[in-house]
Amino acid sequence: MDSRTQFIARLAAVAGVVVGCLLVLAPFVPAILFAAVACNASWPLALSVRRALGGRRTLAAFAMTALLVLLVIGPSTLLAASLAQYVGTLVDSVQSMLEAGPPALPAWLKSMPIVGDAIDEYWHRLMASREEAMKLLGGLLEPGRAFVVGAGKAAAQGVLQLVLAAFVGFFFYRDGEALVETTRRILARLAGRLGDDILDTVDNTVAGVVQGMFGTAAGQALVAAVGFLVAGVPGVLLLATATFFLSMVPIGPPLVWGGAALWLFQQGSIGWAVFMVLWGLLAVSSIDNFLKPYLISRRSSLPMLLIVFGVFGGIVAFGFIGIFIGPPVLAVGLTLVQLWIARPEVRDAPSGPDGA
Repeated sequence: MDSRTQFIARLAAVAGVVVGCLLVLAPFVPAILFAAVACNASWPLALSVRRALGGRRTLAAFAMTALLVLLVIGPSTLLAASLAQYVGTLVDSVQSMLEAGPPALPAWLKSMPIVGDAIDEYWHRLMASREEAMKLLGGLLEPGRAFVVGAGKAAAQGVLQLVLAAFVGFFFYRDGEALVETTRRILARLAGRLGDDILDTVDNTVAGVVQGMFGTAAGQALVAAVGFLVAGVPGVLLLATATFFLSMVPIGPPLVWGGAALWLFQQGSIGWAVFMVLWGLLAVSSIDNFLKPYLISRRSSLPMLLIVFGVFGGIVAFGFIGIFIGPPVLAVGLTLVQLWIARPEVRDAPSGPDGA
């Protein structure tokens, strides 16, 4: 066998091994990516926990994994389990409201002197002009039910990936330094002196995006929960969890507190419905305007459009777990492109003394 044939045979063998490894690891890629993102963003906390436990890596890794399950996997499981259960009740309530016709104004409002009759007349004209829109909404109920139930099933599959990610994360927390050192060596082989810059850039980008997105989500969920409790809306924990996940997209939280306001209005609690709308606009949704830019700008910068693409593209590519890994992956890609563009161009050295 000549040298060329041997080279082709070795290349084919290496390619076969690489393809085989990719096929074996493909089902676990979302879980591995999520574990890497979560461990990277929480690594300073993991080091603090390790020091508090006397440097015991395994115990510290177990504690951090338990915290990950408590803060992420637990609420995700709750949301996935409750979504399919409550969607039927929600659709039935909306359908009953549509069949009952436009809601009547409270008696105290119609009996107000001077303006009561005018308000009642305007309300009836307004509701009459919206009858066609309400009929159209009624026709969308069943497709909406099917869509949300499908989303609930996708969320349940994502929970399985999160459980696997927690298992992988345990080893990342325990052996993080060794994994980083191995990564540095690989990057040094591939990118030379630029390897350390790439790793530091990835570290800052992932930490900044994750802290910004999920810090804002946690803040909005907490403030929304306070509003739900004050207004007497049932299912506070479920609604707060939904606010946390939906805050990844710009119009997400209004879907939750707006639905709560609609429910309060349907129950006849007009004042609390108005309170819920004002609380949602002034307290819940306004957090996104200053908290997210502040948290992200501490470590990285990422356009809002890229965050939206990351959320929806991550869901399409990886399912429910893509909410967590889509934006960081896009952020890393954008940052690496910016680093490559900013890198000084390396020109070929002259081949002779005269530069020829």
